[in-house]
Amino acid sequence: MKTVILATLAASAAAFAPAKQAQTSTSLAISSPYEEELGVIAPTGFFDPLGLSAKIDQAKFDNYRLAELKHGRVAQLAILGYLVQEIARFPGELAFGLKFADVPNGVDALSVVPAAGWGQIFLAVGLVETKGTFGDFEQGKLNLPDDVLQKRMLSELQHGRIAMLGFAELIRHDIYDGPGEKLLQGLPFLY
Repeated sequence: MKTVILATLAASAAAFAPAKQAQTSTSLAISSPYEEELGVIAPTGFFDPLGLSAKIDQAKFDNYRLAELKHGRVAQLAILGYLVQEIARFPGELAFGLKFADVPNGVDALSVVPAAGWGQIFLAVGLVETKGTFGDFEQGKLNLPDDVLQKRMLSELQHGRIAMLGFAELIRHDIYDGPGEKLLQGLPFLY
């Protein structure tokens, strides 16, 4: 009887053993000289389904990577702004007669901001884009070993990528869930 029980247990345990799987390849796999660059991570590997990096040099690739990093940083700030405006407002006025508290959240604010406000935003962004930055400061630059620096740079790229996806979801939420919907639903202690 004990032999039958042991055989049954062994057979049932074998049913949960992982099966060997053959390696598969996708049609999106494109050979590129940039497959070893920072930011190429599993499980996607080097992801360039449109082949934008097929005929570019290293300088152009570095410009693309810089743009990705910049957009990721802006998306992180945008998510922070989206969340903060749900729970707090600046005191004072955005423009003459328009208090910060009267400006709606999210996409609805686009129609309320005056033209002079949009001019100031575009001027500030244009200056940063043409001049690069407001300064190149020595303070705050990291003096880390190469392996730690590479890990942190990869983390920044990953955080920027997920922030870009998260910001797109916040915009979708605003557009399709309608005006007046609270973004942070389920957190009653914030309201």
